[in-house]
Amino acid sequence: MPQENPKPLSPDRVNAMALFPIQPSPTAQPSIGELGGLKPPQPKRMPALSGEDVARAHALAQRMQARFSQTIVGQETLRESLIVTLVAGGHILIESVPGLAKTTAAQTLATSTSGTFKRVQCTPDLMPSDLIGTQIFDFSTQRFSTQIGPIHANFVLLDEINRSNAKTQSAMLEAMAEGATTIGGERIALPKPFMVIATQNPIEEEGTFVLPEAQMDRFMMKAVMTYPTADDEQRMLEMLTRRGSDVFDPTHLGKDALSLHEIEFLRAGARRVHVSESIMRYAVDLAATTRGAGTHPLRNLSSLVRLGASPRASIALTRIGQAHALLSGRDYVVPEDLKSFAHEVLRHRVVLTFEAMADGVSSDQVIDSVLQAVPVP
Repeated sequence: MPQENPKPLSPDRVNAMALFPIQPSPTAQPSIGELGGLKPPQPKRMPALSGEDVARAHALAQRMQARFSQTIVGQETLRESLIVTLVAGGHILIESVPGLAKTTAAQTLATSTSGTFKRVQCTPDLMPSDLIGTQIFDFSTQRFSTQIGPIHANFVLLDEINRSNAKTQSAMLEAMAEGATTIGGERIALPKPFMVIATQNPIEEEGTFVLPEAQMDRFMMKAVMTYPTADDEQRMLEMLTRRGSDVFDPTHLGKDALSLHEIEFLRAGARRVHVSESIMRYAVDLAATTRGAGTHPLRNLSSLVRLGASPRASIALTRIGQAHALLSGRDYVVPEDLKSFAHEVLRHRVVLTFEAMADGVSSDQVIDSVLQAVPVP
């Protein structure tokens, strides 16, 4: 049959086709299997540390330790925890009764570098604007100007952090987690390096606000100070007598403070320390065992632990292990790097049940059982 001539398109139809041209159907992309089993690109590995980098990092650590020996007698565990946390790029919470040099230790670490240092005495009436800053209206310019708070420093000492109210604690959480603050809708980045050193007194409850688990988990480590021995206390008195003052003067510690560039070198070098798969599995197994899982779960753990360590604990163990290995003069992590700081990393992430607290069980005892149960690679 003869074909009929196609009906001509209307002018409106022609204009519509010009405005919305018909796109050719896209060709189907070949799948991974069709490409011969190609895998997605893997992230590049960080370059390995050289022997010179490791030796330089070890020398810088010795310089910081030498400054601590001029201000604090004993408390080697606290000194190591402060330095390792600084290099690992985290924050630290120090808990002890009054008079054990928590503030002196924090000031010593801050003055060991050329960075800025601010101290905030936390009180129940402390507001977020007192910490992060606020906007002030300038009548001469008819505009708002931003006035930053004391948290915009390289090292911030939050003394008696559990005395601040919940609203202020949330502002601290944002700064610690995001590395920035928000003032009047404007996001302001904190200086680098940035480290929070918080202290709290465990014996006083009146006028305090318990830190929530989310806030506690932001601290990479929690150091618990104990009373010094009789010999250490006598050496402390001898040092104060020679110095003639109960308060140390940072200007008398010498001019061997580390620069911010050297601190960034230590932090970048710690991220390049080699971590084997067996060490990673060990860190994961330690954290998982506190949750009732792991390769060697503990019996009756649910009656002692209400909430175990989060995956942030395994990250902290790995970062602390890298930092400790670098400061010890090694470019690889060994199991002792993790075990040495397991209590500091896990104790504030293991939440005990009411029955366990009533029986006098501590989180350190639970961590001891975890370290004994999990085999060392």
